[in-house]
Amino acid sequence: NETNADAISHGATGKGNDQVRFELGAYALKPGVKVIAPWREWDLMSREKLLDYAEKHNIEIDRGGKKSPYSMDANLLHISYEGLMLEDPWTEPEADMWRWTVSPEEAPDKPTYVELTYRHGDIVAIDGVETSPATVMEKLNKLAGENGIGRVDIVENRYVGMKARGCYETPAGTVMLKAHRAIESITL
Repeated sequence: NETNADAISHGATGKGNDQVRFELGAYALKPGVKVIAPWREWDLMSREKLLDYAEKHNIEIDRGGKKSPYSMDANLLHISYEGLMLEDPWTEPEADMWRWTVSPEEAPDKPTYVELTYRHGDIVAIDGVETSPATVMEKLNKLAGENGIGRVDIVENRYVGMKARGCYETPAGTVMLKAHRAIESITL
């Protein structure tokens, strides 16, 4: 809404849940916005074709320094990883897959304390410093990720009716959910 855009685009696949989350969020913020979903609309039915298209049209894609074998989608709340060896629930994800979090073994042995200030149910300050919602997410992603917080490995039901394993990193989301539930437990 800030840019008066009449359309948005996302790179989520046509069979996953991310497409639904992105689009519902977009419609909630701007009802009637046009959604461009290359996986569904163009002849880009694989991650390789999508990446080739981006390269051909000089669209920069962050691959984290190496070509990832996973299907990844990222936003301020989380990174999702799917595909290849993750399809087998018995296969542990490779250690270098994770981008935002360290393993618990690599996390500090001492706790990191952070004070969150809420207003009307939303975090408005970290350690007494008021900040924007985006900065809250960025700072909590960094702090929690450095402490090994926020890894999720689940088998979920997709909206299209199939089961799929997904690995997620959501350091800020994990802290925010835990803190919100703690407030609820003493106030409700």
